[in-house]
Amino acid sequence: MATNDVFNHNVPAESDFGYSQAIKSGDLIHVSGQLSLDEAGDFRHPDDFAAQLQQTYVNVDKVLAHYGVTRGQVVSQTLYVVNLRQHADAVAEGNRAYFGDHRPVSTVLGVTELTFPGQVIEISLIADTKLNA
Repeated sequence: MATNDVFNHNVPAESDFGYSQAIKSGDLIHVSGQLSLDEAGDFRHPDDFAAQLQQTYVNVDKVLAHYGVTRGQVVSQTLYVVNLRQHADAVAEGNRAYFGDHRPVSTVLGVTELTFPGQVIEISLIADTKLNA
């Protein structure tokens, strides 16, 4: 696989857990679950849903930018949310703010817990490089 087909934030978790942030396969970019990590790979904003959602989308944008695609080329997303009923309105508001008029398919799952203590959101997605944004 060509090196530009794989993207990493170069944070310790990638080697610790043995995964890549994204892989391009054909015209599709498969993005691993993004969360509220800073540039050093440290988890930020425990239990703060709004701040985590904002940082998570910042990280999503970094992955998409690496491949030269935009939010408008996202075809599918899956959101994993702790205490979904508590955060459902914020999930919907954040989704509309992030995507604007674009409407990718979306699945939102309520989960008991995520990797880090205080982590309340994680987002994985698929983007299509051939989709006209």
